[in-house]
Amino acid sequence: MVPSQTELLFQLGLDKEVVGVTKFCIYPNTWKANKIIVGGTKNYNLDVINNLNPDLIIANKEENDEVSLKKLMVDYPVWISDIKNLEDALHMISKIGELTNCEKSSIDLIYKIKMQFNILASLPKQKLKVAYFIWNNPLMSVNQNTFISSLMELNLWDNCFKEKQDRYPEINEIELVKQNPEVVFLSSEPFPFKHKHLDRFKELLPNSKIILVNGEYFSWYGSKLVDSPAYFGSLHKMLISN
Repeated sequence: MVPSQTELLFQLGLDKEVVGVTKFCIYPNTWKANKIIVGGTKNYNLDVINNLNPDLIIANKEENDEVSLKKLMVDYPVWISDIKNLEDALHMISKIGELTNCEKSSIDLIYKIKMQFNILASLPKQKLKVAYFIWNNPLMSVNQNTFISSLMELNLWDNCFKEKQDRYPEINEIELVKQNPEVVFLSSEPFPFKHKHLDRFKELLPNSKIILVNGEYFSWYGSKLVDSPAYFGSLHKMLISN
């Protein structure tokens, strides 16, 4: 029921076992064509899921609709993850490995992820004040209780809006200018920031570095984590060189 966990199931070798995915589960791209689409992550078709009669439904507390999940739990085993940091993500991978009889594959994957994050920890970094945006009009950022912010912290990127009460707070331009971040990350998802959006931020923050980033490496908490540290390393190299 969650794109990053769907990708994880593929990496664990569960091609035949997975029968249904959401329309947002884009990896692997063959699954969107070959698996039954059960709807979105919030609005899914209970009749379609009932027809599939799954042995297990894998969901996430934040990404999936609570009311619909409770309905599904009446008839099916539903396992729900709650991911706020890297440790939670590794626990999720381990647990899904157990639930799907893929313990060895999950252990191997966790080892690879830990090794990559150990390499990241050893790379030169510059502590910077950073604003990370996930949405435009209204501008929306992240607070310290999000997975995104936890990865920023590992990279010594001080989240400008970490103290906000809402997990995904709306930020007005006056507030952004007042914070005066050294760096602004504009994510590729869920809102797809493009080059055309850069000018406004450069106008507001002429002394800040405005960078388009791949949001999957900041917010996907499954097998994508193997590649996230290398991506973060490339950002550090860019920021230090500039």
